[in-house]
Amino acid sequence: MIITVVVLYAAKKTNTVQFQDFDRRIPLKIFPLPLLYVGNHITGLASTKKLSLPMFTVLRKFTILMTMILEVYILRKTFQKRLVYSVVAIVFGAMVAASSDLAFDVEAYTFILLNDAFTAASSVYTKKKLGIDVTYPIYSGLGKYGILFYNALIIVSPTLLASAFTGDLHKAVAFEDWVKATFIICFLMSCFMGFVLMYSIVLCSYYNSALTTTVVGAIKNVAVAYIGIFVGGDYLFSWTNFLGLSICMSGGLVYSYFTFNTKSSGGNTEGAQELKIPITEDSTGKQSAC
Repeated sequence: MIITVVVLYAAKKTNTVQFQDFDRRIPLKIFPLPLLYVGNHITGLASTKKLSLPMFTVLRKFTILMTMILEVYILRKTFQKRLVYSVVAIVFGAMVAASSDLAFDVEAYTFILLNDAFTAASSVYTKKKLGIDVTYPIYSGLGKYGILFYNALIIVSPTLLASAFTGDLHKAVAFEDWVKATFIICFLMSCFMGFVLMYSIVLCSYYNSALTTTVVGAIKNVAVAYIGIFVGGDYLFSWTNFLGLSICMSGGLVYSYFTFNTKSSGGNTEGAQELKIPITEDSTGKQSAC
């Protein structure tokens, strides 16, 4: 977070990038992204600690379904049926794999599903903040760099206080390798690459849908999941689990193929079928799905 603030502040001062100056509306403009950002990291670390790498990878696929649902209700998007079917295949594969998880842990599954929800909400709201808020136009226009900068700026102090309260800050300060130049260089490079990763995610959301960003991010898990079977030593093999893993990964690749094949052929083809979920408002102003 500190690296993000420093890099973008320096870039703004040198006119390399442009984003809005701070004013009292900024917290309202960016809310709830900082909370979702922290929740995503906390639940992600907790679930990574308790789950084997392949199972973590598989259960993260529920993020895709959650993202699709949130895009329908928050961004009013529609999806072609073949994309919906590929998402269903991904989720089905995840359910098959999870059904035979020989190391089932209720707490771990709770953390990973919360992590899925935080990730999905963060992706959708990032996409929303990048666009124009029709309902509240004055809360629009943060842009790519503004979202990154103010998200990190607002949440860095509460996170620092929370880490001090839990004792994690003391453990970090007392870490013995701070005197080693090699560790410091690697640590700073890791922090900078964290900024690059966050920028890449926001940039991908800017040019694509939140769902596409989520699915494309899952493609890397093809290698992660299968390598995790042989590396790490915490994966308990079963054919059902392996089959579910394979279905899940295949669905992700099919989704990516359909998405980018459609874009390369000039966007949505005429007559393509879409799955639409009508949203209506009753007399009280409450939304409902028909």
